[in-house]
Amino acid sequence: MSVRILPDFLINQIAAGEVVERPASVVKELLENALDAGADQIMIDVIDGGRTQITITDNGSGMSRDDLCRAITRHATSKLPDDDLLNINFMGFRGEALPSIASVSDMTIDTCNGIDENGWQIDATTGVVRPSDWESGTRIRVQNLFAKTPARLKFLRGDRAEMMSVLDVVKRLAMARADVGFTLNNKWRFPKNQDLLDRIVAVMGDDVLGRMLEIDAVSNSSNMKLTGFISEPTLRRASSIDQFLFVNGRPVKDKVLVGALRAAYMDVMHAREFPLCALYLTLPTNAVDVNVSPAKTDVHFLEPNHVRSFIIKTLRDRLSQTMMPQVYERNESANVPEINNHGCSTFRMGPKAAPVKFDFGVKTDLQTVRDVLFPFMPEHRVEINENPVLDNAIVVDLPLGRVIGQVGNKYIIAQKDDNMVIIDQHAAHERITYEKLRNNKIKTQPLLTPIVVNLREEEVNAIVSIADEMKQSGLVLDAFGENAIAIFEKPADWDLDWEKLLKSVADEVRANGHSAQLGEKLHLKLANWACHHSVRAGQKLDMMQMDALLRDIEQTERGGQCNHGRPVYKFIPMTEIDTWFERL
Repeated sequence: MSVRILPDFLINQIAAGEVVERPASVVKELLENALDAGADQIMIDVIDGGRTQITITDNGSGMSRDDLCRAITRHATSKLPDDDLLNINFMGFRGEALPSIASVSDMTIDTCNGIDENGWQIDATTGVVRPSDWESGTRIRVQNLFAKTPARLKFLRGDRAEMMSVLDVVKRLAMARADVGFTLNNKWRFPKNQDLLDRIVAVMGDDVLGRMLEIDAVSNSSNMKLTGFISEPTLRRASSIDQFLFVNGRPVKDKVLVGALRAAYMDVMHAREFPLCALYLTLPTNAVDVNVSPAKTDVHFLEPNHVRSFIIKTLRDRLSQTMMPQVYERNESANVPEINNHGCSTFRMGPKAAPVKFDFGVKTDLQTVRDVLFPFMPEHRVEINENPVLDNAIVVDLPLGRVIGQVGNKYIIAQKDDNMVIIDQHAAHERITYEKLRNNKIKTQPLLTPIVVNLREEEVNAIVSIADEMKQSGLVLDAFGENAIAIFEKPADWDLDWEKLLKSVADEVRANGHSAQLGEKLHLKLANWACHHSVRAGQKLDMMQMDALLRDIEQTERGGQCNHGRPVYKFIPMTEIDTWFERL
């Protein structure tokens, strides 16, 4: 069989198979072009899930007649001024989208650049260009998608399912560009210059209000920056639908980023649950290759391990922030209602506090304050002002409030401001115990005779590439020839099927460039030990023990949830309790 050159229409249809998978793919490509054209208002109209018609209207820079003619030819782009594929600062750059879409649909483009006397319209099927009364920006109308390739048409899902995929694309680009306004079918609206947190609420739902943690970190060594928001561990989803990841402003679904996110939440959330996030990673363009796939959703990092470590550390540091009890001098200028309660009273101090006041009756030095308030924790550090002698009114802001009692020998009840606080005593002590174990150095066992595991050469290379990472989990190993790994030191009391473990780790490294399996096994071992050596549900505690537990969890990293991701405490506003008893 002789070699021949394929006809242009078939070449374009093959390219369309790579770029245009479904209506959502068309919307994504056209929206990226609109953003690259400088648009800050974009309207998307979709009929029948996109199979009948897709219309994208933007207020971008528009095109001249010559540019319009070139735009529908293959590999024509305005996005690579210096022809450098490692210096891409645009959403799109391949020059395949418009001709590929045109090859499987009926497409017309109306555009005006504001310089020509009139606008222009082109029929992408015939290539005919004619003057248009279009005044500014660009409108692209795609009709009868896949009508020219009916075999592709039958693989589309129902209109509703396709519409939801379109909505997902719009949401991701709306999250990428909060400065741009998006409107889909005049139903879903994301205003221009919307505050990022407001846009997160608009995209993810009202349940994220007040439950997102801000991220803002810089790695000076590798010139990386990570910003955005992540959810509190107790706010999670059953799928990754609300995980929005961006690299240099581009929405991506990258294994390195997803793996880092999972590792950061590993000991505060169940493995089958997913945190919410909107994370924006910025790094030099020559440190990341976005020219990996036609869909442009995958990227390759020059140093993936550095990227992963930076993200994990940043997120873990943010999740580990603790509540710290505060001790103040009484503010005489504040409006302080006195409510005597056996030597203690609560009052409001400042914009957020409703601290506890302890009346000692005489002037009291700080050591006495510590001894009286925290006799169960002499090492307890309490932030106080620098005045060595306080007035007899000592004010302590306790984040979880004062203990009232115990219910069912299972839950501790406390009061904080105008809230009732319910604390799961087992979950609280479990987290405290786990963090103490985790902060201690891992006990390892040096082996007189190394354990030798036979593997394939490619598996050996994968294991050796993360040897330093595995050492952090207590496993010291190295290559033993070309087809074996020798384990010289292992975590104490670990008797595992090392061949099975290393093969599994090697497979994960080869697929994703990293492996979290050893860390997850270490987490499970510590978590199980902490679970079995903590205060149990059904165990009666006295007031001193309950108070000690609350003060301890206030200073424990990731104290809001146990090792399995269950919440440690809940705040119930008094206004909500009032509604239960119809006190409206």
